[in-house]
Amino acid sequence: MLQDTVDEIAARLGASATLEDRSFQLLAYAAQSGDIDVVRQESILRRRATDQVRAYFEGYGIAAAPGPVRIPADADLGVLARVCVPLRHHRVTYGYLWLLDDGTLGDDALASVAGLVSRAAAALAQEARTRQDLGAGLRELFSSDAEERSGALSRLDVRGPVAAIAVRGSEDRVAALWTLPRGVLADPAFPARDGQGEPLAALLVPAGQARELAARVQGMYGTAVGLGGPREEAARAWRSWEEAVHALGVAVRVPALAPVAAWPDLGVYRLLARMSPARLRELAGEAGRLAQDPELARTVEGYLDRAGHAQESAAALGVHRQTLYYRLAKAERLTGRDLADGQERLLVHLALKAAHLL
Repeated sequence: MLQDTVDEIAARLGASATLEDRSFQLLAYAAQSGDIDVVRQESILRRRATDQVRAYFEGYGIAAAPGPVRIPADADLGVLARVCVPLRHHRVTYGYLWLLDDGTLGDDALASVAGLVSRAAAALAQEARTRQDLGAGLRELFSSDAEERSGALSRLDVRGPVAAIAVRGSEDRVAALWTLPRGVLADPAFPARDGQGEPLAALLVPAGQARELAARVQGMYGTAVGLGGPREEAARAWRSWEEAVHALGVAVRVPALAPVAAWPDLGVYRLLARMSPARLRELAGEAGRLAQDPELARTVEGYLDRAGHAQESAAALGVHRQTLYYRLAKAERLTGRDLADGQERLLVHLALKAAHLL
């Protein structure tokens, strides 16, 4: 429907036309005629405008404009003059119609396609509402109950490979998740596990776009994000969601892995994140009194992270090698562990990692 509408608008106006959603993702475009600029080429080839181009266009107030906005050419950006027609429905902007303007697009010409513009805006609004309804089905799709998951799959048109994203909410921001690309399902108030804690934002996204979208969502909320591993089949998406929630917990507590923690990249934290708080406390206790001396704990962890290479560890920590040896000897006295012994060294290393998650 959107493609037919864009084709008709282009034919009536004799102008090159494209239609994008609120996030500047290309949805439809008419056959090209006349000049075409670099921005239009990139939009068609990459299906989405660059951040620099988006900032240029948004600088003209297109998101809140009630009617067409004329945007001048910019040679540096490779932008030809164009008209942006915001696709608004009930005072909400759902997308943009872009028309390259050679000087012939007067107000009367634009008014002649107002009905078609309204039709396109209504179609995008309907799609946004449908996506919100589908997003609500994530609670069942991510359920640990097989029957609930089966019921959700029968209603949702979800195809793999997919990956789940868990986001910590923010009291200061309301993220416009509906502006994310097609193929993304989102629930902004997904209940925390066992009803404990604040709700999370939950998303199911195409696996190939998962890391990019996780970064975009993190920018929307300004908080921590956990990304689950990809699953070839949508029926296994609930496993990716479990991983995303665990990864979020790591992102919240381990600054080195924040603000976006991807499950495949978490190393030993993949094991530790699955442990109960009681088990983590028990394991962290194996580090003895190291926790009472943060600098000493940091020294030992840095040394163990570098597989016991003294010179490399001293350089990374910014201390003399003799200072490093002194601190390691002190750590052995406090823990009662021999850091030259592989088994005991591994236990202390895991204990220090576990302490980060408490």
